[in-house]
Formats: sequence, C-alpha cells, structure tokens
Amino acid sequence: MSLFRKIFGSKSDSSDKELKSNDRGKYMPEIKLPIDERFTINFKANGGKFLYCEDLNEIFQNLQNIIEENNWDNKKTLLLDDNLTDKFKNSNLQTTKRISESTLFLTTCENLIANDGSLLISSKHIFEKKLPELPVNFIVFATTSQIVENIGEGLRGIKSKNREKIPTNITTIKHFKSGDDKDFLSYGSSAKNLYLLLLEDL
Repeated sequence: MSLFRKIFGSKSDSSDKELKSNDRGKYMPEIKLPIDERFTINFKANGGKFLYCEDLNEIFQNLQNIIEENNWDNKKTLLLDDNLTDKFKNSNLQTTKRISESTLFLTTCENLIANDGSLLISSKHIFEKKLPELPVNFIVFATTSQIVENIGEGLRGIKSKNREKIPTNITTIKHFKSGDDKDFLSYGSSAKNLYLLLLEDL
C-alpha cells in the first residue's frame, strides 16, 4: 500500500465512511428529511399501505386495484361524506351509508402527521361514529398539502379552517396492523387495515 493511501485512505474507504451516519459527531445536528418523506416512512412503519398518485385518474385506477387485490368487487363500501360520494361517482363502487352492510370504509382526513405517521380525523369524516364501530378496512383519500409536522399543527389548522364551528370527535388513527395482538403499544386502540391514496396537489 502506498504512503499516500496510508495517510489519506482510499477514495472508496472514505466514501464508505461518509455513508455511515454513526460516524457523525454527536454534537452535529441530525439530518432532517423532508416532511413528506418522514410521513411516508413513519406511516409504513405503522403498517399502512401507501399509494402515491399524480392525478384523479391514477386515484381511481389504484382504488380499483385495491378492490380487485382484496376480492371486494361484490362488497359494499361505507361512504358517509357527500363530497366524496360525488368525487367517486364514476368509480364503480357499491356504496352504502349503513355500517352493518359494509366491508370497507372510504373517507378523507383532516391531516397526515409527519412525526408519527398517523392520520388526524374528525366528525367531518367519521361523523359521530367511534373507530371500533367502523369497518376494519379503511381507504383514505388525501392530498400532499394535508401533510403537517405534528398533531399540534394539525389541530391549529382545524381551528383556523372552522372558526364558526370546530368539528367534534377529533382523533388519530396510528395502528394499521390489524390482528397484531402481540403489539402492546397498540393496546386499547382500534387497528385498521389502511390504504392511503395520496394525491399530489403541490
């Protein structure tokens, strides 16, 4: 090995070292990922299934793929939001407003929370229903502009958008691993089999 390589190390060695985050000094600031990347990583870690879409046609196509993949062709979709009913009127869904008849629930949300990968929802989406009453299978339609840093930011947004009447029944959905009985962190929460159709709008 040459003297220069001994002193300075080879290029490949140094590039390998640069890639190791453990080699960063303990007083250096953490590398902060963009907000949308952090949400995606945390959402997937919670067990959520994520589909990024560039336009509404892609939303409808991915929705159809989800239905076919799960053999939900002849199953009814709970759809409580009239605006969403209008948006998805051409999607061949068999919809109902009765929980007892439904296999899956199509809804929107208030915000997508980046720091823990959860979804912030309110009475505008689930009305006065409790999460355990709703179907286990959730399909959530949201946009990239709904991603916020934390729950506090989401709650402030709800308050500013609804000055006259703040929605009730505000809650988060965080656990998407249905049937994972051994996960004590999700004890007492209602785990959902959740798909997120995320539309790019920024």
